[in-house]
Amino acid sequence: MPSFDIVSEIDKHELQNAVENAERELQTRFDFRGVSAQFEWKDPNAVLTAEADFQVTQMRDILIAKLVKRGIDPEMMDPGKIEHSGRTFKLVIGFKEGIAQDVGKKIVKLLKDNKLKVQAAIQGDQLRVTGKKRDDLQAAIALVKSTDLGQPFQYKNFRD
Repeated sequence: MPSFDIVSEIDKHELQNAVENAERELQTRFDFRGVSAQFEWKDPNAVLTAEADFQVTQMRDILIAKLVKRGIDPEMMDPGKIEHSGRTFKLVIGFKEGIAQDVGKKIVKLLKDNKLKVQAAIQGDQLRVTGKKRDDLQAAIALVKSTDLGQPFQYKNFRD
């Protein structure tokens, strides 16, 4: 029986490279000359620190541009609140990995509500979708892609 897995994962090496590239761009930006600001990669988070909150939001935009350049969807970002302590502002950005239980249930419900002839099973932080016909599985992929569930998904292990 044909099947495939729906997963949500991120390449940590590409993510680290994006943070390092953002740090390099920060060193060459005119608006950050003489300013104490830096990007730091603390697996699995990126830490942005600067002297002002608007600088931290500018740094977040720089990081988004570098993520896109590296092929990482910015929807994977899970930014916290900007924290202020003394003379520095800090933003810790986490990255979503795996499919949460409630999102998995939404996908299963979505597939059932559209009366596709597939079965979806939640297996930890991924979903296994099986069906009798390859066309049904491709329709399921198209349906999940067209629905905004707050994070990007990859479709792996497509087997006949």
